[in-house]
Amino acid sequence: MSTPAVPTPPAQADEPVAGPVRLPIAHALNRGLRDALAGDDRVMLIGEDIGRLGGVFRVTDGLQKDFGDLRVVDSPLGEAGIVGSAIGLAMAGYRPVCEIQFDGFVFPAMNQIITQLAKYRHRSEGAVSLPVVIRIPVGGGIGAIEHHSESPEAYFAHTAGLRVVSPSNAHEAYHLLRESIASDDPVIFLEPKRSYWLKGDVDTTVAAPAFDRAQVVHPGDDVTIVAYGALVPAALKAAQQYAEEGVGVEVIDLRSLSPIDDATILESVRRTGRLVVAHEASRTAGLGAEVAARVQDEAFYSLEAPVLRVTGYDTPYPASRLEEDWLPGVDRIVDAVDRSLEH
Repeated sequence: MSTPAVPTPPAQADEPVAGPVRLPIAHALNRGLRDALAGDDRVMLIGEDIGRLGGVFRVTDGLQKDFGDLRVVDSPLGEAGIVGSAIGLAMAGYRPVCEIQFDGFVFPAMNQIITQLAKYRHRSEGAVSLPVVIRIPVGGGIGAIEHHSESPEAYFAHTAGLRVVSPSNAHEAYHLLRESIASDDPVIFLEPKRSYWLKGDVDTTVAAPAFDRAQVVHPGDDVTIVAYGALVPAALKAAQQYAEEGVGVEVIDLRSLSPIDDATILESVRRTGRLVVAHEASRTAGLGAEVAARVQDEAFYSLEAPVLRVTGYDTPYPASRLEEDWLPGVDRIVDAVDRSLEH
């Protein structure tokens, strides 16, 4: 049986009319994909069970029905094939968006991501761009085992040629996804799966900051917390606790893990003199270590206390009955802030 030909991409269409609405993160991502598909016929979605099923987390629900099975493609079970096909489509002028079903399933595609996707624009001296977005649900909190609850961001942030971003709320999810799809660079788009049903206001008419910029989401003058993804809400809860005690904790949502917005972090740390970095991934060689090193390089004499990290442990992800003990949360963030303030 012959494979149906992929349609020739027509000119980009006008942007759809949009407005503010309250949505869970999963629905904000769905709206972002829908608006991207409607606004540009070069955009295609590829992934396992993303069409008729709507994806394991229903992020792509209804999109194949509305845009057809040549725009929203149910792929075979093979991540290397998903990413490899997307690279070929991008070279032909399309803007493919891949879905990896779970974080631990991305590793069969690492050869394509690291040796091809991340390198080709540099290798061609900018003549060929690969505007591929790879959406990956990441992290724990859903009662699943290893390969379904991992945090692989450091692998991608360490790979030159990739942008790596992660939203923490519904507004960011919509806008970061739209900017990622519009980017001519390949983007690893990390979706904190335990936050999929966290609701928030999404205003598609008011743009978020540029997707390579961090954002101060809670101001303060005594301690800085840098977090991303699912730990931003935890950091905000900790900051609110301290606010009741008269302690000002500034929370920075990193948003972009590569490149890192050094300027926003450094401005805050030079003012507060203290820094706590929080992420779900294991401690050793995680993003927290990179942020700590950069702050020591540029703001050492502003520090009043050591930079502290709140992270997962250096073990494989545990069985579901143990994950509440394994995952960092509000209590461990508060403990780190306390220790920082003691110096």
